[in-house]
Amino acid sequence: MTETVPTGSPAAQTAHADGRIELAPEAFPTDSPFANEDLRPVPVAERKWTTYNFAALWISMAHCIPSWTLASGLVALGMDWKQAVFTIALANVIVLLPMLATGHAGPKYGIPFPVLARASFGLRGANVPALIRAAVACGWFGIQTWIGGSGIFALGSKITGGEWEKAGQIAGNPWPLWLCFILFWAVQIAIIYRGMDFLRHFENWAAPFVIVGAFVLLIWIAVEANGFGELLSQPSKLGWGADFWPVFFPSLMGMIGFWATLSLNIPDFTRFGASQRAQTWGQSLGLPTTMTLFAILAVLVTSGSEVVYGEAIWDPVALAAKADNVFGLLFALITVLIATISVNIAANVVSPAYDLANLAPKFINFRTGALITGVIGVLIFPWKLISTPEFYIFTWLGVVGGLLGTVAGILIADYWIVRRTVLHLADLYTPGGRYWYTSGWNWRALVAFGVGGVLAVGGSYSTVNADGVKSGPFPADGVIPFLKPLADYGWAVGLAASLLLYVALMLPRERT
Repeated sequence: MTETVPTGSPAAQTAHADGRIELAPEAFPTDSPFANEDLRPVPVAERKWTTYNFAALWISMAHCIPSWTLASGLVALGMDWKQAVFTIALANVIVLLPMLATGHAGPKYGIPFPVLARASFGLRGANVPALIRAAVACGWFGIQTWIGGSGIFALGSKITGGEWEKAGQIAGNPWPLWLCFILFWAVQIAIIYRGMDFLRHFENWAAPFVIVGAFVLLIWIAVEANGFGELLSQPSKLGWGADFWPVFFPSLMGMIGFWATLSLNIPDFTRFGASQRAQTWGQSLGLPTTMTLFAILAVLVTSGSEVVYGEAIWDPVALAAKADNVFGLLFALITVLIATISVNIAANVVSPAYDLANLAPKFINFRTGALITGVIGVLIFPWKLISTPEFYIFTWLGVVGGLLGTVAGILIADYWIVRRTVLHLADLYTPGGRYWYTSGWNWRALVAFGVGGVLAVGGSYSTVNADGVKSGPFPADGVIPFLKPLADYGWAVGLAASLLLYVALMLPRERT
């Protein structure tokens, strides 16, 4: 059963019995400079992603090399393995909440993140959060591609008896390493070029394959070590008292930040959802459970490696390279390849492809946006960014990434509090419509973004070790010293501040 709902414009949208909204084909403003086929609402008949599809998406994205090594960073800070796993699990439960909140608009309206952002920022203003999100994704795409290519090179060198490492040098690296990087880049672009439906099928079979690979690694190290070693019995250096909490809260924010970017652009995927139930249960079953399980696997395998090799090896590629069995090496190579591709495409190509298309819809479509992302990912020289992590992590990802919590607060406030989940689809593409504001810009969203952003990252500071060496480009007492106490809680501060300020600015306007 359906009913026609007026939109306040000549167009009409149809509400289906399950709550999904569809814009009539003849009502879609194809001649609008803000519209193209990739940004238009997905027709209800094409919203086919099921609970398993969303769960598989998260399983595939969570099972990557950076996810595996998250626990090692927390253990290095003094936590024991139980505290590390607890921190990771709690962070992913917390970040799931804004993920579900912003993801709701996907299956209901079939729109991607940059189009959803138009409701709050304006048709032109939406490019601000979209391009910030795209910049972070392009950077991560290049780095993940270099990490994936390096992993293939490391395992390939082991299989060839080290011959690859002896090959001729190009720009300071063996030429097979460059070849691995280029091939890995090309495979990812080829997959995303096939479109979102092909990506859905790829994630469906990649998820169980990577899980099997992780458990094979666990069984292998357990057999080699005759157990899991002493890491599991090592006490916390922090305890659960006064020394623990100053480390716990910044670590929690860091773990939340790991997937905070996806809490913005998750509508890019949920717009293909068959129902709200599919995206809600799929994400709830896929994200926190998988990340927690992966953290436990990482701890168990690393503890076993300490027994076998005399050192804790947190990098799964380095650990797999220790094996002497050729079949085992090839299996590890394929697992690493699939795991890295699945997370890199879903997390770092889909979003900027839509975001760049939103910048110039008549000239850039989804595939063109994906290709531009791939090119930018190479042009930023990811091999150099990794060699100078202080600049990349502290200056770019640390600051720009912190602003994304601020954007999430505005999106949630607009969609859930100001509009009560009611959007008028045609106006999201129409100049002069209800989301046009002032020449396409909503100054209220920009003010909320600016204030929330300053509070979130204005106190960013660099740490100084016992030898007086500073790590990072910021002053030790913070960029804005009196905001330094907020810096360790940047994501939460930005989200809360922007949400409250946006509501305060927008509700009087909506009531008039």
